[in-house]
Amino acid sequence: MTSPSATTKITAIVPALNEEPTIADVVRALKSAPSVSEVIVVDDGSTDRTAAVAREAGADKVISLPTRSGKGNALCQGVSATDAPVLLFCDADFLGFGPEHAEALIAPVVSGQAMMCVGLRDRGPAVIALERLMPWIGGERALRREVFESVPPELLDGFRVELALNASCRAKDLPVASVISWGVGQRRKMQKRGWLRGFVDYSGMVWDMTQAVVALRLRRAELR
Repeated sequence: MTSPSATTKITAIVPALNEEPTIADVVRALKSAPSVSEVIVVDDGSTDRTAAVAREAGADKVISLPTRSGKGNALCQGVSATDAPVLLFCDADFLGFGPEHAEALIAPVVSGQAMMCVGLRDRGPAVIALERLMPWIGGERALRREVFESVPPELLDGFRVELALNASCRAKDLPVASVISWGVGQRRKMQKRGWLRGFVDYSGMVWDMTQAVVALRLRRAELR
């Protein structure tokens, strides 16, 4: 019997900003995942060799944006470049991400069990238990295309994109699953840009997400 993923086009989309040290491993992992049909990297105005390294690693498409536009817009650009009914979003700074993690995220979506499946990072049993109770903001998630396209574009801006996808599924009462991404870590902002610049970037991300929570609650009716 043919599995659903064998007949369903699944596109992995990787937004990337100055991720030269890790992008190759992420692309290779996605290319090795049996269910993934193509890998699109969206280089969001990088000043290093992110785009070149992604091509060398085997990305099917590399979209280079001239200036930084934010994670949400980078994902929108990637979605616009494919007609796949199932999308797999993956951060470019993952450490230890393998094809088995991609397959675990995809499986509940192609089987019809869930409209979206989110990966919970492996930070130990106590943190994982806490993560299950909090909003799932992980950058690794598989979802049906219509979930993404149903969210108003302005709510997909920047780092608020994950919260907007969660809120849309919740408002429409769509089934959402989660899997634990065992062994997957992430290259932190402080490691990339130094403590001061990394702290500023991290604070900006938190502020962006806080604004998103308020905006999504005010516009809950539009997500139904």
